[in-house]
Amino acid sequence: MPASTTSLPLWTPDPASAGQTQMAQFMAASGHADYAALWRWSVDQPEVFWPKIWDFCKLRGTMGASVLENGEQMPGARWFPEARLNYAENLLQNRSGASDALVFWGENQVKRRWSQAELYAEVARFQQYLRRLGVGQGDRVAAYLPNLPETLAAMLATTALGAIWSSASPDFGVQGVLDRFGQITPKVLICVDGYWYNGKQVDCRSKNADVIAQLPSLVGVVHVGYLAWEIPAASGPESITWAALPSAKEEIVFTPLPFAHPLFIMYSSGTTGVPKCIVHCHGGVLLQHLKEHILHSDVRPGDRLFYFTTCGWMMWNWQVSALAAGASLLLYDGSPFADGGKVLFDYAEAEGMTHFGTSAKFIDAAAKMGLTPGKTHDLSALRALFSTGSPLSPEGFDWVYREIKQNLLLASISGGTDIVSCFVLGNPVLPVYRGEIQCRGLGMAVDVFDEDGQPVRGEKGELVCTRPFPVMPIGFWNDPDDSKYRAAYFERFPNIWCHGDFSELTAHDGVIIYGRSDATLNPGGVRIGTAEIYRQVEQLPEVLESIVIGQEWPPEKKDDVRVVLFVKLTPGKTLDAALIERIRQQIRANTTPRHVPAKVVQVQDIPRTKSGKIVELAVRQVVHERPVKNVEALANPEALKEFHQRTELVD
Repeated sequence: MPASTTSLPLWTPDPASAGQTQMAQFMAASGHADYAALWRWSVDQPEVFWPKIWDFCKLRGTMGASVLENGEQMPGARWFPEARLNYAENLLQNRSGASDALVFWGENQVKRRWSQAELYAEVARFQQYLRRLGVGQGDRVAAYLPNLPETLAAMLATTALGAIWSSASPDFGVQGVLDRFGQITPKVLICVDGYWYNGKQVDCRSKNADVIAQLPSLVGVVHVGYLAWEIPAASGPESITWAALPSAKEEIVFTPLPFAHPLFIMYSSGTTGVPKCIVHCHGGVLLQHLKEHILHSDVRPGDRLFYFTTCGWMMWNWQVSALAAGASLLLYDGSPFADGGKVLFDYAEAEGMTHFGTSAKFIDAAAKMGLTPGKTHDLSALRALFSTGSPLSPEGFDWVYREIKQNLLLASISGGTDIVSCFVLGNPVLPVYRGEIQCRGLGMAVDVFDEDGQPVRGEKGELVCTRPFPVMPIGFWNDPDDSKYRAAYFERFPNIWCHGDFSELTAHDGVIIYGRSDATLNPGGVRIGTAEIYRQVEQLPEVLESIVIGQEWPPEKKDDVRVVLFVKLTPGKTLDAALIERIRQQIRANTTPRHVPAKVVQVQDIPRTKSGKIVELAVRQVVHERPVKNVEALANPEALKEFHQRTELVD
């Protein structure tokens, strides 16, 4: 059953306002009357489209004459092979201004602000330190940091030199950090003394020492004093505090780099083994992010863009690129539910936030908490709200338009760390339909394939991309023959990127994501997306959240599965026969009998990754008494214990 239940849009852009958007301007400049024609042209003529994006978005650098080599190969295509550019230089175009480059809130405990000139000075200061240590092109600089202003400055200093940036958030345990940074042998590590979370201070100093001791490649360590705690003396690589870095004596060096020069090393979630190290490049990230910010999000100079993210999630990389579109960044670190769930809306009101980015889980939780930010806060500056991390339910769409703002672009977006951007996303010139992502991204030849590799419409299938695009990874770290890279995306359909999302293209040419393909349920041989079940059960007021798996059944044959639903209830509630029946009836009435769980079981917590995504695969492994390969990837690994040897699942 499609998630969208109405053919009428929840929001339609005012024609006059839509005509003033940068998407409309680009459409007119390209000679296309509507988005469908623009998208078709963008994927059919990439060698014309991508240079136009470069020019329209005013990307700094030299393009060269050649746009695409080996364009029929995926992987293997080479974009702008003669180009020279630098990602950081494009983000630091305003170097002496007094207006805000960034604002930072650490919950409601810490508030800071850097002008464009102050950001430039901090970048120059840190780059001077890197150059003194001999850091240069291809060296790795790793950050074990919150979403602080210093994190941004360190990234810009690193990438300006042509060194490679990689980051993890300080809520990772020691082994989780080593599983990531240990693979890439960084030359410099930046870490923090501690951070605020839900009104409490969290000490990171012991973990830092353990990580430093087990990274023999380090020649320098920089300690950021977020909580102003004393850093204990230690043997090992040269150590300095950020505050002690000398003022810069020279301007920032921006090294002109090839389009495909490595920029970021990102990491897969690691829930099925040691994380894969995904390498993204200067040109691909910059070109794609400018397209998404300027055209799809209508980010303009002077806008104030926020995304709730940690430095261990790709949305941090996506957010900071908005500097290249002229926006001020509104950075935040801590719990999104600090101060009774109001803190992010307090931030939006106080800073005139124009673009608010969050997760579908935050929207669901805010609705459950009964928040009404449109009534309690002045959100008059807000033009767009982004949601990602998991599918946003139709009821989530309803809540946003009912309780936040009616005249608002609600952009549910989806892509991933694999492309550090989006395959499908928002669009300021298109209507928003309940439960649907608005469109396929420009230049992204997205389709949905059935089991036989044939495109389908109005049916569920695999989300694929049938042609190369500039922000494809340049490969995985320590994968010289690209065997791991090919296995990750190109084995299912040759020369086709298979993303692993169970999806549908709708009659509006929008997209519905039903969940990850590897978590898809298959009772009786019929594929069911997990989001279809979550949408129904989490409408019940007693249910805070849930997780569903397919349990091999009967266990002695393992030739079929039964649907097992685990529910986390609101405080004080207990799962009884009456509530189980209400859950089953809610699912049966709004989906199909095959969606109805054979078992419903109460748990106290739902395991999730550091970026907040629930982990069906890990729960499935525990239920079947198989090892979970990398519990360090989880924010709350202790939650898995509740799923082990449940007596409810033996019959």
